Order: sequence, then structure tokens, then C-alpha cells
Amino acid sequence: MRALTVVPGQEGSLRVEERPDPEPAPGELLVEGLAIGICGTDRDIVSGSHGSAPPGADRLLIGHESLGRVRGAPESAGFVPGELVVGMVRRPDPVPCGACARGYVDMCRNGRYGERGIKGLDGYAATAWTVDPAYAVRLSPGLERVGALLEPATVVAKAWDQVQRIGGRSWFAPESVLVTGAGPVGLLAALLGRQKGLAVHVLDRAEEGRKPELVRELGADYHTGDVSAVMERERPDVVIEATGAPAVAFGAMGSLGPYGVLCLTGLSPAGRRLRIDAGELNTELVLDNAVVVGSVNAHRDHFRQAAAALAGADHGWLERIITRRVPLDSFAEAFAERREEDVKTILELGS
Repeated sequence: MRALTVVPGQEGSLRVEERPDPEPAPGELLVEGLAIGICGTDRDIVSGSHGSAPPGADRLLIGHESLGRVRGAPESAGFVPGELVVGMVRRPDPVPCGACARGYVDMCRNGRYGERGIKGLDGYAATAWTVDPAYAVRLSPGLERVGALLEPATVVAKAWDQVQRIGGRSWFAPESVLVTGAGPVGLLAALLGRQKGLAVHVLDRAEEGRKPELVRELGADYHTGDVSAVMERERPDVVIEATGAPAVAFGAMGSLGPYGVLCLTGLSPAGRRLRIDAGELNTELVLDNAVVVGSVNAHRDHFRQAAAALAGADHGWLERIITRRVPLDSFAEAFAERREEDVKTILELGS
């Protein structure tokens, strides 16, 4: 098989190499790798600032936003050859914490989980891979062109799940959401918001081009400018933050209304400093019964919810999120500096 690997911590080490075809363990699926999505985490690994190789190995096979087709499956697996599948990312520690032991590896308490393509486990950027059926999720046959969007869609499926659980403390009937950021995660958060029947507002810096077009095609409202001004004008019940920009995150935090819920999904670079009135922020959160929650990774249920959301979406709209499709032999192009018009890059693994 051909595999895209990197030496974690070493910039410039990314390469395609030949490896022996994987041998599935008893009960595992053998999968033909079709594509992976490229995100900021992958770029951090390639730049040498993130990631770790499997124990005893120097190189990490990257790729966590997977898409494949079942090539071989035991009768007990619940899958058949030809089906589209995505592999889940996290695995519990060999001696798991209480959350991992109960299937909630996305809520790991001890931090000793593994992540395929990221932390201690080889990923899915290969022309063949294996996976335990317990960590495989079936996709609708019509999603072959866009199935690599499933993993980022699980991020927002979990975010919405967290919002609903938090709102369930009391009467909760949200009517509107503000999504900050119109990258893949933000656009998919907006999609799920529209599927839930909410009035959706999306805030981003781009003043023209594909991002505002995609938002408006959803039937959502597109905004630019200051997050606090947009929130003051629109008064959303829910905010899903998908930029990781500290000014946006704290601007949204300081503008939450009564019983507002802000879910943070974007990672912020270290070293960014802001001047905030911490006392005022604390007082407003307390007096409004407001909640700020961080959310990362996803449970199997979120993978299933995301798969249903993609299956029910306009597939042409989903395809327009993907602005670059790069063949495996041109992998360096997929990790090159992002262009202004880029939304999502997909690395295609087939010939």
C-alpha cells in the first residue's frame, strides 16, 4: 500500500512511502482508502508542532478525517464489501478512565487516549487500512464525493448535543444560532442548525466569494464585522464558535443574553493577549445563567448523527465546501499555504 507519513516534530519530513498491505486482525474490516480531509491539526503535525508516532516507531501515518470502501469483512462485523465507511479517531487507554471504559472516549479524563493519525496511532492516509467494526461508521452510498466531511461534521454534531444537554437544565426552546466562522466546521454547524429549523446567522471575515454564497444557499444570514455588534443586533439563543480567534470567542462570551449557551469548538494559538473586564464578564455570565462550554472530538452517536445529517443535505452544496481535490502524488500541494478562497481541501488516495 501507499501511505502518507511524517516524523512528528520534524518539519519537512512528509512523504509518500510504500508499506506492506495491512493484515486485518480477527474481526476487523479491511478497507480501501479513498480520501482524507485536511484540517489545521494535520497542518500542525506536518509543520512539526503537534503529533506523536506509535510506540517504537519514528514515523506517523497521518490522516484522521477518513473515507474508505470496505474490501473485506467477517460475517460477524455487520458490514459488507463495497460499503462506504469512516473510521473513528479516538481510542481508549489500555487502562481506561471511567469515561473511556463506558464508551465516552471523547470525554476522556486522564488524557492517555490515542488518536488515529494524530497521537500514538497510525491514521487513514493510506490506500488500505484496517479498523475494528466498533470504530467504523457506515455512510450512505451517495456520499462518496463528500464523505470525508463526516469527521468535521461529528465535531458540530457533538457541539449541538452539548448545547441541548446544557439547555435541558430548564425550559429551552432556542430559535436562533450564531455560528462564528465559515470554514468547514462553521458551515457544517450552520447546516445542522438549519436542519433543526433554527434561524441561522454566520459571521466571517470574507466579504465575497464562496463562503457567503454557501451560507445564503442554506437560507441563513451572513454577517461580517464585530461579533458583539452582530450579537447585540440578532440576539441569538445559541452561539457556536468555530474560528478559534480569541477576540471573537471573548466577544461572543461577553455578549451572551439570558440563558445563552456558547459552545467553543475552535482552538486558539498560544500567546494571543486581550484586555477584558473580567469582573464584568463574570457578573454577566452569573446573572444571565449563561454557559460557556468547550467541545472536542465525538462519540459514536455523533458520528451516526453526522452521517444522517450529510445524507439529508443537498449533496451539491456539500461538494461546494470542497474547494480543492489533490491527488496523493501531489500531497505537498494539499499542505501548502491556504489560499484566500479555500474552504476545504481533500486528498484523494486512489490512482
